[in-house]
Amino acid sequence: MIIEVLKSKLHRARVTQAELNYVGSITIDEDLMDAANIIANEKVQIVNNNNGARFETYVIRGERGTGTICLNGATARLAQVGDIVIIMSYAYMEMDEARNYQPILVFPDADNKLIK
Repeated sequence: MIIEVLKSKLHRARVTQAELNYVGSITIDEDLMDAANIIANEKVQIVNNNNGARFETYVIRGERGTGTICLNGATARLAQVGDIVIIMSYAYMEMDEARNYQPILVFPDADNKLIK
């Protein structure tokens, strides 16, 4: 049996931009993407801690070191700059592999920088 499990999570990132007039997606600082093992075009689920909105989109690579978390297109209506979000990616795994898999959890600071 194959099940879907949490692969990685950016926990409590701060929204830095919301661009309504864009094709769609979420732009994430490439440093954060690398730390969370998230790649460009990967599907992610986003939870807005400020208003409870939950939505899915795909990732666009943001400029490294900027701390960018930008909601693009229609998703810009679901958060405001400064909102705290959790960004999660999932993977399909065999049950035995999933039992032992440990997701990657990244806890950025208030400026979306990696805590060393």
